[in-house]
Amino acid sequence: MSDESKVKETVRERYGEIAAQFVEREGPASCCPSQQASCCSPQQASCCGPSQTDVTRFTNAMRLYSAQELSDLPESVADMAMGCGNPTAIAELKPGEVVLDLGSGGGIDCFLAARQVGPQGRAIGLDMTPKMIKLARQNAKKIGATNVEFRYGEMEDMPLPDESVDVIISNCVINLSPDKDKVFSEAYRVLRPGGRLAVSDIVTYGPLPEVVRSSLEAWAGCVAGALDETVYLDKMRLAGFTEVEVTTRNFAEIEQWAELGEPPEPVQYLDELGGKVASIKVTARKP
Repeated sequence: MSDESKVKETVRERYGEIAAQFVEREGPASCCPSQQASCCSPQQASCCGPSQTDVTRFTNAMRLYSAQELSDLPESVADMAMGCGNPTAIAELKPGEVVLDLGSGGGIDCFLAARQVGPQGRAIGLDMTPKMIKLARQNAKKIGATNVEFRYGEMEDMPLPDESVDVIISNCVINLSPDKDKVFSEAYRVLRPGGRLAVSDIVTYGPLPEVVRSSLEAWAGCVAGALDETVYLDKMRLAGFTEVEVTTRNFAEIEQWAELGEPPEPVQYLDELGGKVASIKVTARKP
């Protein structure tokens, strides 16, 4: 496989495994994956209760979203909040707008966007992981969201017509693409004139250790594929976007990476990443 295809396959496998925990949980026979004799550890009273990873993800959701936003969402939505921000908070969505979420995962940002655009609007989730699409569609049924749809596809080749959406959001996903120029070009293509881009993503400041940059696992962990902030913003402008503005910067808490094992291979280099990796919220407009 080419380097690009290796990156995509690694990302697809990793997030497919995460989604499978929730998709398989809904099966009638067992909440355990079929290849396991038991998913219950001695410390767990029930294998249908949240694992430590689930708790970490829900904690992340509480950090990024308000209690009101999370109040009526099932755990298969809230526990899948793996982003680095809340793009709907900066998108200034209006009733009747069409919103596209790049890398929609379990659907949390789509569902929040759908609330804001109302029944006359529409939210479209795009994801390249089949199990994520399946999970998001199941979640939509649970919630009763009728103005949301989820499509299988890649950011570098969006299955949407030209000038068909008003707003594009994305939450810690563009960094996963091996061809960010194509992502921004496609985003510009599908936005209507005057359309907006509101993104939360990971960027870097200065060079990262080569062991991090060369790790596929670190790429899937949203680190190795991250661009320098200046390069990231320049790519947006090169695609045609104007009014490109970073609204917030939050530097990564290295201790959290250590707890999660991310990036899993080069953990010994975590100290060197301090002050070099941050989540940003950035907005832009198509003239």
